[in-house]
Amino acid sequence: MAACGLDFGTSNTTLGLPDGHGAVLAALEDGRDTVPSAVFYDRAGHPRIGRAAVRAYVEGEDGRLMRALKSVLGTALLDETTAVGRRRIPFRAVIGEFIATVKARAEADRGVRLDKVVMGRPVFFVDDDAAGNAKAQDALEEVAHSIGFSEVSFQYEPIAAALDYEQQVTHEELALIADIGGGTSDFSIVRLAPERRTKPDRVDDILANDGVRIGGTDFDRQLSLSIVMPLLGYRSPMKQPGRDVPSAYYFDLATWSAINRLYTPKTVREIVEVKRDAAHPALLDRLLKVIEDQRGHTLAIATEGAKIALAEEGEARLDLKEVESGLIAELDRGGLETHTATLAERVARRVGVCLEQAGLTADQIDAVFLTGGSTRLAHVRSAILAAVPNARVVDGDTFGSVGTGLALEARRRFG
Repeated sequence: MAACGLDFGTSNTTLGLPDGHGAVLAALEDGRDTVPSAVFYDRAGHPRIGRAAVRAYVEGEDGRLMRALKSVLGTALLDETTAVGRRRIPFRAVIGEFIATVKARAEADRGVRLDKVVMGRPVFFVDDDAAGNAKAQDALEEVAHSIGFSEVSFQYEPIAAALDYEQQVTHEELALIADIGGGTSDFSIVRLAPERRTKPDRVDDILANDGVRIGGTDFDRQLSLSIVMPLLGYRSPMKQPGRDVPSAYYFDLATWSAINRLYTPKTVREIVEVKRDAAHPALLDRLLKVIEDQRGHTLAIATEGAKIALAEEGEARLDLKEVESGLIAELDRGGLETHTATLAERVARRVGVCLEQAGLTADQIDAVFLTGGSTRLAHVRSAILAAVPNARVVDGDTFGSVGTGLALEARRRFG
């Protein structure tokens, strides 16, 4: 029997175990310690997870892909079902299927049976909704118990990242922890020191916690609405002056967790009706093709890839051949920053909230520790650092810091 820390993320998932005086991340797929938070059900209802799930979809296998599973927590979708072949599967069961597979793979990799877990959670699953946050955590706890964990507890994800960072701290300092993940952006201000690592209770060292439900998938969504969806008719006019094509289809198509709800005969009939009165019906033909061929996730994957390319290389080219042969969208980093500037500003604004909670000024922060995939976006990073300009900048393991910290917390709580 052993304890572990599980970072069930919107985009990627890791599982860490205490190891000696530190922690180790289990290999979860193809020898890698991260697995994309994705499930693919084939027509017979057999599931695959992670990269294998995405690969099955991209290669055109008949079935249903679901990504950004964590984003349904705290929303009405949590209590709904999704169509898989001729049956419907509750979203709770999909999440359980994914986490159970992660647990089994970690057990096989480390040669232990896992029965206790510290699960990471964002500061807020849902903004300004205490009941929604409680419901989301309760659902995650229920899922964890249902797949075999006898003891389940939770830790804020930025606090877990702080525990990982503390392993390299040599003297007492005040650190701002910024965890900008796929679904949420979370911040903590924590007092860290070598001698504090063994304290049985760290509550007094946590000076502030805050967050907002904005993450990498929101940047994907905004980029898609700005660059991709207009090519399918978004914001295009109807023949009747003063009216545009209804926008709801495009918002769902640009949102990872909502894409599958479009794949119904009713949606196709509605769009055919809209097309008759659209000023540019050829654009609606593209929308219909995406929905009829169930290629919404293809667009989302392409948009996410473009965002990553823009972060790393400064320019990107979206080949939308799945929609129409020769259809291309090009974008540079300046365009990404223009289209998502408001999101970056809203994320960075939480730093000021944390400082106010802690009763500190920006110049009292010694270090800012950055983790989570969206810290690689230059304008997000710059906006955060501008709020604490004199702090030392430390880059954590982009996808592994939270899982490592949760494993350290599992040792403290469970031994």
